[in-house]
Amino acid sequence: MTNVSAESAVLSSARDSSVSARALNVAIVGFGTVGSSVARILSERSPAGLRLTHIFNRKVERKRVDWLPESVRWTDDIGDVLAAEVDVVVEVIGGLDPAADWVRRAIKSGKSVVTANKQLIARHGPELLRLAAENNQHLTFGASVAGGIPVISGLQEGLAGDELVQLCGILNGTCNYILTRIQSAGISFDEALREAQKLGFAEANPSEDVDGLDARAKLTILARTGLRVSADPNEILARSISAIEPVDFEYAKLLDCTIRQISRAEKTSDTLFASVQPTLVHASSPLAAVEGGQNLVMSTGKFGGETVFAGHGAGGNPTAVAIVSDLISIAQSPTRNGAAVSDAAVPLPVSFDFISRHYLRFFVKDEPGIIAALATIFCRSGINIDSVFQKPGYPKSRLPFVITLEPCKTSLVEEALQHISKLDFLVQPCLNLPILD
Repeated sequence: MTNVSAESAVLSSARDSSVSARALNVAIVGFGTVGSSVARILSERSPAGLRLTHIFNRKVERKRVDWLPESVRWTDDIGDVLAAEVDVVVEVIGGLDPAADWVRRAIKSGKSVVTANKQLIARHGPELLRLAAENNQHLTFGASVAGGIPVISGLQEGLAGDELVQLCGILNGTCNYILTRIQSAGISFDEALREAQKLGFAEANPSEDVDGLDARAKLTILARTGLRVSADPNEILARSISAIEPVDFEYAKLLDCTIRQISRAEKTSDTLFASVQPTLVHASSPLAAVEGGQNLVMSTGKFGGETVFAGHGAGGNPTAVAIVSDLISIAQSPTRNGAAVSDAAVPLPVSFDFISRHYLRFFVKDEPGIIAALATIFCRSGINIDSVFQKPGYPKSRLPFVITLEPCKTSLVEEALQHISKLDFLVQPCLNLPILD
């Protein structure tokens, strides 16, 4: 038995040496913005150890370009890629179906996979990592979060010596663009969204971005790779930025703050606190300075303190850089599953019940006793009011004002707001935003 094992080890080593001695054959599955940028880098820069051999896309003839070598095979049959002598498949079609099936089949056929697919990794990452390990293949996903920012490798390798306890960041460029436009131009959410769609920052159906679903998938991946906690993305609170109005930025400025869509996760001994929602951040925070389509991730370690990763989080070229970096990593370490470290994540119950200060914006029909009525409800819930702001110049029929609360559990605020929602002077539901200190 020992001799057989030794012989198998020698044969395996010989195969690995054979692969590392030649350039790895790379297939790109999906030739859209990101896929074509990957191809451009591989053809113009020609990183050592990598050779582009196949491109797959539906209706592939309309995708052909004349700047790639004639040796590249174009196909609209995924079977061609899976049956070919391809070493690494770059999956950039996005979504779960058929991407999940194709990635499984690629790994089982002896191919490593590099993907930018955050929903795939958020929902099927642990399963696919195990499958890759069982088949002695790589599964890397550095491009799935924050585009060209090396946050995944930074958390997995650069901060491997620390014990990370908290992650916080801006993970969706569409939301960040919309919020910065509302802030700078004083326009409505709908106007800012239409502008973002016209410029290509937002999809025709923007729900994935503005409702926090995109950022939630990315936060799930970060929690697994950075905090070593496995979570179901559906258990993480995600709230839309669509309720933000220009007046909220006016009040935020009075508090020396601005508003950003913040993804945050904090690990305790028995719980993962996690949420994606619009949040007030202090003007001095690095988060406040992030504008347009940029991303930023802040990690906090038990020993190393705070580390900030920032840069362009979206777009073809930044994402392609992350993908090619993963390809180079595979070419340089053919015997190592570069993503296996993140499969050590442990499951924890997920809660959104952070303790924080809160910003509550009301629109009311002005009448006597409003503040007293609200204060009574907060008092019953054990919540202390910190301050009250009311800017002049607004109609009495739709008067905006803001109450900030001292630090308390989110669940207490939500309970109080359920009672407040029944008061007849409200013109529209109260906007509740945490304040990140």
